[in-house]
Amino acid sequence: MDHADHVRLLRGGVTRGGTWADLGAGTGAFTLALAELVGPDGDVIAVDRDRGALRDLEHALRPGGATVRSIAADFTKPIDLASLDGIVMANSLHFVRDKAPVLALVHKMLKPSGRLLLVEYDADRGNAWVPHPMSFETWRVLADANGFAETRKLASVPSRFLGRIFSAESVRA
Repeated sequence: MDHADHVRLLRGGVTRGGTWADLGAGTGAFTLALAELVGPDGDVIAVDRDRGALRDLEHALRPGGATVRSIAADFTKPIDLASLDGIVMANSLHFVRDKAPVLALVHKMLKPSGRLLLVEYDADRGNAWVPHPMSFETWRVLADANGFAETRKLASVPSRFLGRIFSAESVRA
């Protein structure tokens, strides 16, 4: 995947402006796409527990996008973020076996009707590198059970690992 794929996967769920977080941002491939889509009137908070990855992201920032700041933290634990317009979790939730406690934390970070954009391998069986992926249908059921509604698929792209990657939008209920 390249930057255009990252933008395409997020585009249908992001509006200009607002405050967003990218949980499990890594070196920022999806953070950069999100910053571009949110635009110069928006703010993006990149969250990752790997400080080195966040430093790499800071060096890769492009002019003309949202203001981006980084927080070194583990998204599976409480983070002092609230009233966010949206959260992106791109290829991060598949590292978590028990997703419900993480989704409860995410739910609390979003403002009412805030959006969660998930990017995930469209498979229910993983491997050593992607231990706990979930198909779109599995995500829809999990989202509904954890305080999210109106889950819809935004886009998908082929992947040489596990077939396809999808993106989905869910709204905080």
